[in-house]
Amino acid sequence: MLTAEQNDFMTRVGPDVPAGKLLRRYWQPVALAEELDGPRPLKAVKLLGQDMVLFRDDNGELGLLDRDCPHRGADLAFGRLEHGGIRCAFHGWLFNVKGQCMETPAEPASSKFHTTIQQGAYPVVERSGVIFAYLGEGEPPAFPDMDCFVAPGTHTFAFKGLWECNWLQALEVGIDPAHASYLHRFFEDEDTSASYGKQFRGASSDSEMAITKVLREYGRPTINVEPTNYGMRMTSLRELSEEFTHVRVTNLVFPQAIVIPMSSEMTISQWHVPVDDTHCYWYAIFTSFTEPVNKEQMRAQRLELYELPGYTSRKNKSNHYGFDANEQMTETYTGMGHDINVHDQWAVESQGPIQDRTREHLAASDKCIYTYRRMLVKAIEATLAGEGKAPMLLSDEEAREVTGPASIDGIGPRNQEKNYWVEADLKRRQESDWASQRLSA
Repeated sequence: MLTAEQNDFMTRVGPDVPAGKLLRRYWQPVALAEELDGPRPLKAVKLLGQDMVLFRDDNGELGLLDRDCPHRGADLAFGRLEHGGIRCAFHGWLFNVKGQCMETPAEPASSKFHTTIQQGAYPVVERSGVIFAYLGEGEPPAFPDMDCFVAPGTHTFAFKGLWECNWLQALEVGIDPAHASYLHRFFEDEDTSASYGKQFRGASSDSEMAITKVLREYGRPTINVEPTNYGMRMTSLRELSEEFTHVRVTNLVFPQAIVIPMSSEMTISQWHVPVDDTHCYWYAIFTSFTEPVNKEQMRAQRLELYELPGYTSRKNKSNHYGFDANEQMTETYTGMGHDINVHDQWAVESQGPIQDRTREHLAASDKCIYTYRRMLVKAIEATLAGEGKAPMLLSDEEAREVTGPASIDGIGPRNQEKNYWVEADLKRRQESDWASQRLSA
């Protein structure tokens, strides 16, 4: 159990609270690139409790500014994109992507007043269909060479979804290897050849056994967690027989990226990003190691559940997540349909907007959760002390040199040429043009 004070220490994300200060030292997803498609590439966004406006200027440059105009506080989300920036509709003050005021039209033509005005502005970059923002002080860390960042755009697909809960409980469902055997249990196995784009639908690598069968019939995995130089590595082992063991490896890249095996050919890199203390978005970048991603199919699959423009789930608290008692008896363990995102959403939202951890009882199988919490608290304390000891605050050179775990059963570790996030057969990776180029570099 935690005290209420300890819980607040880890969960609150405002600019002046401990966890909020830590998370601002890292790049955070703020929007999907597709959200700026269309004739007016401007969007109001909220990240870590801060209201901002994201836009592309006339030259295609990204800008992220505080949402309230520094003149009279009017809403820049209603501004006009013109003359190389965003112009407030109230008095016409014009700001560029760096927050510099370029015009104050009501002032005399000779006035230099505009040169004294600086709107709050934040660095933004686009990576693999996701726009990342840095809200901290000083220079932001470098992006590590994760697969999803170095793969070509043809081999990645990005999406997101809104959950009504604190970021930490959302993250903790992703680093919990035990829950999949129950929360995502299906009583019948689908045709694994139709599993493309769906998690827990394919066959176990190098076999014909459906993952759904593995999870259903082997519900007591041996869970190991290993702290690493990038965060932690979680391995769950399910002994299928004296000869075969199913191995599932998930990596957490500190502070909140989870790299999940989706199949032997695809991974999901997922972030749980605080909107504020009681809401978060999950962002996911799907990365293929063989064929280009079928973006249209994957997008259509997800739009069956999620509604735009808010990326909100059609199954939610208001309709009891689509719960069907007959389905719970005959088809799925939850009775909430076959999309595991719904299962996860129910699990984390049902804990309340911020989980009351003073009432929880962690078990031995929860070692991944309490290992991460210790890591998180240590990093927050280092931040408050003004020390640079938090993991993954990398320079450009360090980002290229991060190495992964030792080889397991012939699966190669990452060095400067190989990627360490993915448990994948090296021969298969070499068959991919972009992967073979990296491996032979």
